[in-house]
Amino acid sequence: MPLNHLNEFGYKKTTRFIGLKQEKAFKYLFKKLGLTSYGAEITTLTGDCQLKRLTGVKSKEMMIWITLFDVFMDDTKVPRKNYFANLMGLSQSYLTTTVEDELKEMK
Repeated sequence: MPLNHLNEFGYKKTTRFIGLKQEKAFKYLFKKLGLTSYGAEITTLTGDCQLKRLTGVKSKEMMIWITLFDVFMDDTKVPRKNYFANLMGLSQSYLTTTVEDELKEMK
């Protein structure tokens, strides 16, 4: 996630809660993943290689904005994959290298 306009960051160790506040909501176009929207406030609970109950992040699929709810990485398989799921149980997976390559270009 691009963090250009980050104002606040909070982490509660006992519950593994993360909260982010930005100046404003913004959209970012990943070359291989598509358009993603980040709200002014983003919250999540963290786990082992996963983000649970994610709020404030949406992805555009076939002209429809879909709210992401869970993101996790399966590092037991080669090649590693990232999985993105919503509340309805629909999910999409991408190779981890797809996201990593994009992050290198952002720097």
